[in-house]
Amino acid sequence: MANGSSGFVFGLTAAALVAVGTLAYQASATVPAGFGKPHASASAAPAVSKAPRVRRDPKALPSGSGTGPRVVYSVAGDRVWLVGKRDRIVRTYEVTAGNVDPVPGAYTVTSRSNSVTGTDGTPIEHVVRFASVDGVAVGFSAAVREPKAAPDPGVRTGGIRESRADGMAMWEFATIGVNVVVVP
Repeated sequence: MANGSSGFVFGLTAAALVAVGTLAYQASATVPAGFGKPHASASAAPAVSKAPRVRRDPKALPSGSGTGPRVVYSVAGDRVWLVGKRDRIVRTYEVTAGNVDPVPGAYTVTSRSNSVTGTDGTPIEHVVRFASVDGVAVGFSAAVREPKAAPDPGVRTGGIRESRADGMAMWEFATIGVNVVVVP
């Protein structure tokens, strides 16, 4: 009788595994493409206020910004954290963002340029790109010198400007593939 019972249990277990596998496949087949991935569309992005952070320490790493080595960028706080191993803050600093913001979410560094001209005509260096919003590249950069004129508000810019020293630190830290976490 032991062989009959174990065969019955084996059969029930196998049937249950097949049923669970089938249900899992059906569930994954009905998930819309791109579900759970950040969308880089300005029209779909929720409005983010540039209000100052209400915290005791504005330099504190935002909760929910992930784990492991990464760059964390706060859209509302206009601040960047370079986070190393064991979630140790390597460097944090303020930035000046363009008028195109990435949607909060997880990204990776996709391209870098040592020296280019920004969309506002300013020579920039240490460009680290990680997102695109409606065709506008978004990334960190440092102006080589102060712009001659104020930026044209009609030009869409995704540049997140850093000081030259901070730009050098970002350049050394954020190589291709490094995680970038954007928080509100």
